[in-house]
Amino acid sequence: MTHTVLAELVAGVFKVEVTVGDQVAVGDTLVVLESMKMEIPVIVEVAGIVSELAVAEGDVITEGDTIAVITAH
Repeated sequence: MTHTVLAELVAGVFKVEVTVGDQVAVGDTLVVLESMKMEIPVIVEVAGIVSELAVAEGDVITEGDTIAVITAH
């Protein structure tokens, strides 16, 4: 089963904390977004493996854009 992590706001990608193939647990940070001079972590909601990473540092994303896909255990 896969879980797609979507952007909830327009923001810049400040920092990417994972790479494809990384194992993640609930509560881990995938990326840190920057909006209006605030850093906003995007937190993993399901444990699994990062099977796709759709953003890179410096990207600008909008609401609904895919950030990552997690393949759940």
